[in-house]
Amino acid sequence: MLSIGAVLDVLRAEFPEVTISKIRFLEAERLVEPQRTPSGYRKFTVGDVDRLAQVLRLQRDHYLPLRVIREHLDAMDSGEAPPALPGTEAPAPEAADGPGPVPALEAAIGGPAVPGPRLGRAELLAAAGIAEQQLADWESYGLLAPGGDGGFDPEMLQVARLVSELGRFGLEPRHLRAVKAAADREVGLVEQVVAPLRRHRNPQTRAHAAAMARELATLSVRLHAALVQAGLRTRIGS
Repeated sequence: MLSIGAVLDVLRAEFPEVTISKIRFLEAERLVEPQRTPSGYRKFTVGDVDRLAQVLRLQRDHYLPLRVIREHLDAMDSGEAPPALPGTEAPAPEAADGPGPVPALEAAIGGPAVPGPRLGRAELLAAAGIAEQQLADWESYGLLAPGGDGGFDPEMLQVARLVSELGRFGLEPRHLRAVKAAADREVGLVEQVVAPLRRHRNPQTRAHAAAMARELATLSVRLHAALVQAGLRTRIGS
């Protein structure tokens, strides 16, 4: 039997962003049910730890909300075949020498979005391991934005995790405004290129616009990374 601190140490080997608060939140959502000592301390079995790791993988790899994850695990517990997970049937091809397309750019021009349902506010906070005040600060700087229904698109979870990681190096939201502005300009540039094709009546032409947007997004990310590396090499010899 493991204490919650020992569970945290085990999970952090694969999920460095996980916190004790997040484990407690997942318990409150009935995704894991540790035993309690007479004095009230939690005691986790190896099976509990495996279940927590599975929940965290489903959040990280498939951007699933907790409700869907619970249904998935309940089906497995009852011996039923769980539903297919988003993104496991037909993974999109990726360039061998560079990162894949940027979902935000694709969404702006009508291309495919990141698979998976939208995340509620509490789900985003738990999945990213952040506090409400942090999220509110990031929203005030335009780094994250909910949809009209208050939910967050799956790529917002990745944004939250990256902003959180940058915060470990002392970078605050105000420091990242230039990054957000640059991303908005890239979105605008891609949209400008493919806009004439998107307005075409021919469905094949519109599909070609989406494919072109994905390629432009990939090239844009690779160019950005190359320019940053070149600049660092020039200035600090990295």
